[in-house]
Amino acid sequence: MGARAFIPFDDKRLRTPATEVPEITETVRMIWDDMIDTMEAMPGVGLAAPQIGIMMRLAVVDASDKRDGVVRMANPEVLHASVKLRKHDEASPNLPGVWAPIARPRAVTVRFLNDQNDWEERDFVGLWATSVQHQIDHLNGKTYVDHLTPLRRKMLIQKSKKLQRK
Repeated sequence: MGARAFIPFDDKRLRTPATEVPEITETVRMIWDDMIDTMEAMPGVGLAAPQIGIMMRLAVVDASDKRDGVVRMANPEVLHASVKLRKHDEASPNLPGVWAPIARPRAVTVRFLNDQNDWEERDFVGLWATSVQHQIDHLNGKTYVDHLTPLRRKMLIQKSKKLQRK
């Protein structure tokens, strides 16, 4: 099917926790393929299904240099997080034109259902860890701006709306 459209930031689905995926089916695999096409079209290093209006706990990430290391995840959860934080400018196609530095654990161990329908535990570090945590936030009905002060959040949302009107 290819790249899909992003839902707008004020859509209630971005504030709603996504539904667990009971098993990996051909439909799930097709959604993942569309998500990868959408992520590459941004371009970005991760995407969660709710960002394109699909309310399933599905995410894809690829922070590899050659863009050949995509990880498909269903029902991801952080098992362990490092104490050391890493600050990175985060953004979202659902709130275009703006970004903000967010501090998150530098490394995480994540458990997820992989594309072979097996539970997998994997360690992610650096940009990979940032992206995975960003996607899990989306699956839980949160966005990166929820990590900001109310004033900073309001300013970013207003700036994005202004940019979209132009």
